[in-house]
Amino acid sequence: MTATIDGAALLNEVEAFHRRFNVFPREAAYVAVALWDAHAHLIECFETTPRIAFLSPEPGSGKSRALEIVELLTPRPVATVSASANALYRLVDSAEGLPTVLFDEVDTIFGPRAGADEALRGFLNAGYRRIGGALRCVGEGSNQNAQVFDSYCAVAMAGLGSLPNTVLTRAVIVRMRKRAPNEKVEPYRQRTHEKQGHALRDQLAKWADTVRDRVANAWPEMPEGVTDRPADVWEPLLAVADAAGGDWPARARAACVELISAAHDNDESSIGIRLLTDLRDKVFCGADRMPTAVIIECLLRMDDGPWGDVDDKPINSRTLGRLLGQYVTQANKPIKSRGIRTPSGFPKGYYAEDLADAWVRYCPPPPGESATSATSATLQVSGGESVADSATAIRHTSAESATQPVLAG
Repeated sequence: MTATIDGAALLNEVEAFHRRFNVFPREAAYVAVALWDAHAHLIECFETTPRIAFLSPEPGSGKSRALEIVELLTPRPVATVSASANALYRLVDSAEGLPTVLFDEVDTIFGPRAGADEALRGFLNAGYRRIGGALRCVGEGSNQNAQVFDSYCAVAMAGLGSLPNTVLTRAVIVRMRKRAPNEKVEPYRQRTHEKQGHALRDQLAKWADTVRDRVANAWPEMPEGVTDRPADVWEPLLAVADAAGGDWPARARAACVELISAAHDNDESSIGIRLLTDLRDKVFCGADRMPTAVIIECLLRMDDGPWGDVDDKPINSRTLGRLLGQYVTQANKPIKSRGIRTPSGFPKGYYAEDLADAWVRYCPPPPGESATSATSATLQVSGGESVADSATAIRHTSAESATQPVLAG
């Protein structure tokens, strides 16, 4: 008779094994990584498989070591820093079972050093969901046949910097950092610790066989507010935690909320969303319209903004129009500059009413409004003022001046 395996105790051992060699930035990361290791043994049970990404701004932060420990604990691991998409498709489609792909130096695929291998990026993006795959021609010479190759498999990554949103939103993100002097880990020796890791891996495989049916039919309860893509990412991990029992269901949900919140804090929004947010919070500030010249100068005066280097040059009216033209007004028409009637002319500019729908749909919640921003509405410009001074003036316009026309310098 096969002895029953205590899933909670086993996950405790997996977590403890990681703690011997890895210093993660937060406790929630240990929970997530242990659950991810276990989910790789049950990947056929899920509709999606979250990527796990160990990222850091500098080398020497423990990313590769984290991948090495994951490699010991997951089924059929394939570690690589360079692979062709075709090779990976064939690996996933082989009869030996789904691999766990461990990609180090992933910044060479997605980052500034990335080449033109769109096929490889496509593999990593498509394999997140079971229905993903690629259509390829197979054969010799003119004897070619179309064949669909699956790409669904567990993928762990490590790299410098960040990753595209298409990857980040499909991943559990662990942002690594260099160890502080008081943070100690056990030296890793493969010939000694590989056997220990493989023993845990084999236990995970045996436990997975005992809970496979339960996990496949599970609909884990999500923490409040976790929906859409984050729910897709965390559903397999919460299903594993529920199957393990003990304190893992509670710990998993706490880690889910914490890491999703941390991902949002570190989210590098697209340049378009950043522009919309800066316009709302730092340029318009309650105004109903703004000349393009004033918008440009306000953006360029932001010390923490990217606007001095957009497409290798400072943002200008053409770039502003191109970025905003990707979004639409409430009437579902592209946002465009319009004329603003003033006593001194008819300059082009943008209206808050045209931007309002995009602000609601794409931007994070606005910060608390001050009394001055709540009452500000229009811009006062005299003949001798600079547009920068004028932009500042808008934030202090009184309610009484709200009916005044917008003037441009």
